[in-house]
Amino acid sequence: MAIEVLMPHMGESVAEGRILHWFKREGEPVRRDETLAEVETDKANVEIPAPQDGVLGKILAPEGHVAPVGAAIAVLEARLTAPAGAPLGRGAAQPVAVHPGSAPSAAAGPPRDHRLTITPVVAKVMERHGLTLEDVRNIRGSGDGGRVTKQDILAYAARRGGGAPAAAPPPPPPAGERAALAAEAHEVAGLDEPVEEIPLTGLRRAIAEHMVRSKHAAPHVTTVAEVDMTTLVEFRERHKGRFKEEGVALTYMPFFVKAVCAGLMAFPALNASMEGEKLLLRRYYHIGVAVETGAGLVVPVIRHADRASIRELAKALHRVAEGARARKLLAADLEGGTFTITNPGVFGGILSTPIIHQPQAAILGVQAIQKRPVVREDRIAIRSMMYLCLSYDHRIVDGATAVQFLQTVRRHLEDPLELFV
Repeated sequence: MAIEVLMPHMGESVAEGRILHWFKREGEPVRRDETLAEVETDKANVEIPAPQDGVLGKILAPEGHVAPVGAAIAVLEARLTAPAGAPLGRGAAQPVAVHPGSAPSAAAGPPRDHRLTITPVVAKVMERHGLTLEDVRNIRGSGDGGRVTKQDILAYAARRGGGAPAAAPPPPPPAGERAALAAEAHEVAGLDEPVEEIPLTGLRRAIAEHMVRSKHAAPHVTTVAEVDMTTLVEFRERHKGRFKEEGVALTYMPFFVKAVCAGLMAFPALNASMEGEKLLLRRYYHIGVAVETGAGLVVPVIRHADRASIRELAKALHRVAEGARARKLLAADLEGGTFTITNPGVFGGILSTPIIHQPQAAILGVQAIQKRPVVREDRIAIRSMMYLCLSYDHRIVDGATAVQFLQTVRRHLEDPLELFV
């Protein structure tokens, strides 16, 4: 019996995945929950486990292939027992396998009821050369545990026919090596004008496609507000040592998340999404936080962020950020976000127009905190200032609502004690 291995659902707005790597080859046995493949989406890498014990019969989506969620990417064959000496006729052309065991050498004189491991690839080669299981018992297997491989079958068939098997062509270099060779060739072709050619694949391509879809789907508008972060900067400096003792760095992001939750409660349109002719106003607050991984941004989600304290948010943010950089996030860490915060300020950005993370209504960009001269009570003072940049879907959010939301967030950041109430 064969079952299909499907591209799994990997989070809201994820419609497809790219096969990065197959850990098993066609014909190799697998155990239930053993990793079959690694898939890349615009959010993270996800491992696909085997749904049952069996043999990987056919890979339908090779490495580099993009498949939609729910599509079959492989066929897994159950293990079947075949009697010794049975010919593999047309009925055996389908991939089959018998109970595992090592194939002995011809000199060992195995008993007649010895069971063999026959993979789907081996079964097809056997049929092509008219070999039976009795023939295979006379072959010394070179695979793991004495398993008979395709090369063993070809060599045996060549000896029986008096010829020598053709040498297998060398495998193509990995994708990374091919890209490096292509880049080197370009540099040699124009020594004074070197060009490196990098295929747009993997996470970079997924991000590009997602961003283009977002710009096409939603009319983007960006509004900017200025925040005086002086009090919060001083507050963090006083208390960050206590957090460090607990193994967690106190960043500004827990305060941003908490202030955003307050703004979303006051202006729920920012926590909505468009679905056909309906507007979905979500009364829960799952805040996505963009994390730079080196290969691109991923957006892990802090669920029910409004219910968490600053300390709890700091710990949760630390966990998902480390998981994102190690590419070890679970699918649940990437699902269900209702609003996103991105932080170009950590790299020194002072103004930006972030792109909405679909299907959400808005995204907030928090910028670098800089000391600047500002006017306070008709006097020039040096204050720690920052810009908040809110991009929003103008189908859902009006400009006045966006400005009021930003002012609510600003007020909470300028008086951080309100975030503890």
